[in-house]
Amino acid sequence: MDKELFKDNAHRAKDEFDELKESAHRTKDEVKANIKRAKKLKVVLSILKLTILAGIVIAIPLYVYFFQKDFLNQFKSFDDIIAVLKMYKTQSIFIYIGVQIIQIVISVIPGQAFQFAAGYLYGFLPGLLYSIIGATLGTLISFYLAKLLGKDAIHLFFGEDKMTYFIDRLNSKKAYTIVFLIYVIPGLPKDIVSYAAGVSEMKCKPFLILSLIGRIPGMAGSLLIGSLYMKQHYIGMGIIAVLAVVAFIICIIFRKRISKYLDKFYEKIVD
Repeated sequence: MDKELFKDNAHRAKDEFDELKESAHRTKDEVKANIKRAKKLKVVLSILKLTILAGIVIAIPLYVYFFQKDFLNQFKSFDDIIAVLKMYKTQSIFIYIGVQIIQIVISVIPGQAFQFAAGYLYGFLPGLLYSIIGATLGTLISFYLAKLLGKDAIHLFFGEDKMTYFIDRLNSKKAYTIVFLIYVIPGLPKDIVSYAAGVSEMKCKPFLILSLIGRIPGMAGSLLIGSLYMKQHYIGMGIIAVLAVVAFIICIIFRKRISKYLDKFYEKIVD
């Protein structure tokens, strides 16, 4: 009797073990299948994100270039830009802000030429206000667009090596100094940095503030030149050009002091 009971228990235990073993195999297969599906979904999403980004950054400029040539021809020279903005009167303010946004997001329109025109038409302070509004909106759009699309799509579109270079620096301890210097020094690739910042560890608020502070001297210089050109103050235009060169040299010479100041400033705006 005890032997039969023992045998029955042993058989039941064996059956339960076999069931557990089979269940473990099924679970293992399901996990593998889920990982495969997740990888496929990740690839599909990356392609979709890349398509969206390409549509914004490439397709729109190509469409304007091939199918809206008459529109582009209106902006061939400084005088043409002024004539177009004058034509739209009050609405020209919104056109100008829109141009500043587009310049940052897709870099298809010469933003500096429009800043000269804004200084000429609106004067220095109103022009600076409109420029700051446009730069703020453009920076926010590119920052959050990058965050939405993700690192994979940004790498695929702009190139992994280039984006990794910027992202690594934006994740470093000197990120805030680097952001300021990139935006304040003329000729450096500014607009791509907004996308890199969006997929880096940098928070939006300090990036936005530091990038705007860095942009303002360049914007102010362009607007002043436009404003002085309207008044035919050519000596003043020359003085601004000299001051810009001097400011650039000062930034290079005193970069360590600037870096320390920015460290303190960054801590305040993050807290």
